Amino acid sequence: MDASRCDVLILGGGVIGLSCALYLLRGGASVRVLEQGTPGCGSSHGNCGTITPSHAAPLAMPGMLGVALRSMLRSDAPLYLNPRFDSPRLRWLLGFARHCNWQDFNRAAQARAAILQRSRGLLANLIRAERLDCEFVEEGVLYVYRNAQQRDADEQHHAQLLDRLGISVQRMRGDEVEAMEPVLKPGVQGGFFHPDDARLRPDRYVAELARLVREHGGVIETGAKIEGFRTEGRHIAGVSTSRGDFMGERVVMALGAWSPLLGKQLGLRLPMQPGKGYSLTFTRPAHAPQHALVLREAAVCVTTWESGFRLGSTMEFSGYAEGLNRKRLDALRRGAATSLREPEGPQLQEEWWGWRPMSMDEVPIIGPSTQWSNLHLATAHGMLGVSMSAATGELVAAQLNGTTPAFDPTAYAPARFGL
Repeated sequence: MDASRCDVLILGGGVIGLSCALYLLRGGASVRVLEQGTPGCGSSHGNCGTITPSHAAPLAMPGMLGVALRSMLRSDAPLYLNPRFDSPRLRWLLGFARHCNWQDFNRAAQARAAILQRSRGLLANLIRAERLDCEFVEEGVLYVYRNAQQRDADEQHHAQLLDRLGISVQRMRGDEVEAMEPVLKPGVQGGFFHPDDARLRPDRYVAELARLVREHGGVIETGAKIEGFRTEGRHIAGVSTSRGDFMGERVVMALGAWSPLLGKQLGLRLPMQPGKGYSLTFTRPAHAPQHALVLREAAVCVTTWESGFRLGSTMEFSGYAEGLNRKRLDALRRGAATSLREPEGPQLQEEWWGWRPMSMDEVPIIGPSTQWSNLHLATAHGMLGVSMSAATGELVAAQLNGTTPAFDPTAYAPARFGL
C-alpha cells in the first residue's frame, strides 16, 4: 500500500483540523494531517481559551458598518479597519455590510448557538474522558460594564438574544459584580454572567489533541507547506507539499485564515478575511480574577490559569499583514488597567498575534464542496475556533461517514456561497 495515501487527508493542524482528525479516527478512517508549522501554531496558540456559548451573537448588526468605518480614524480601536485599499477586503466588507440587518443577525446567531452548545458538551466530555491536561475550568465568563449605556445596549442584542436561544445569562448589579470579583476597581455599573461558559489553556489543549490523534493511529506531517494540487476532472488526486506528495480518498480543508489563499488554487473564492487578534501572556499575578472576564467597553478578554494570565482580543482587518502592532498591544494594557487592580502579571512571557478566519456572514463553512467531488470544508470559525472545534469534528466525521449529524448542518454548508 502507498504510504502517502490515506482515507482522509486533512489540510491544517490547528484545533479544527485536529478535532476533525480525532473524530474521523474514532470512526475507523485512516487519517493524515498536513501542517505547515507545528500543531496549533496559528490562532489555536495565543487566543484566550474561553469556551463560550455566550458568544452566539455575531458582530454583523445594524450600525456595525458605521463603527467599522469610523475605526479607520483610530488604529488602536477595538475593531480596526485598515484604510489601505485591498480589493479582496473591500469585497468582503461589502458582503459583511449586506448581513448587517436583524434578519441575518438572528439567522447567524441561531446557527452559531447550535454548534457552540453542542461543542461545549463534547469538549467537557472529551477532556474528562481522556484526562486531557489543559487547565479546563467550568466557572463561567463574566462581562463587566463601566458604562451603563453600553450595558443597556447589550441587554437587547446580547442578553435577550441568549434568553431566546436558551443560553443561560444572569443580570448583575455593579455591586454584585464587584463582590464576585474583588480584583475589579470600583465603578462597575453592571454585568452579565454566563455560567455555562468555561475556559482552558489553548496551547495545551491542542498539544493534547495532537497526542490523541497520534495515539489513535493518525499521522501528523509537520513542516509540510502546501504548494499545489493535482486534479483529475472534479477530483483532487493529490496534494503537493514541501515534504512530498500525499493522497487521500477525501480531502478536508481546515486551513483557517489560509483557506482563501489555498482555495484560489482550486478555483474557490472563499468569502473570508483574516481578522487579526493579539494577546499578552504573563505569569500569574498575586490577585487574579477567579472567572474569565470580558471588559466590555475596552473589548479586552482576561483569562486566568494556574500557569499564567492572558489579556487578549481586538479585531484588526489589515489583510495578510504580518507582525505585532504596538499600538494595539498598548490598547490591551490600557483597557485592562481601567478595570483591574492588578492588570498584569509579574513577568511578560509572550506577545502574540494571529489571524482568525472571518466569513462575511460570521457562520463557519462546514460541509462538502459543490465544485470538487472529494473536498470537504471546515473553516471560517472566526474568533470561536476552540469553542466550536469538537462539534465541527463530530459533524465532519458524520458527513464523511454517511451518518446522521447531531444537529442540522444546513446553515454551515459551503453551497450557500457556491463553493
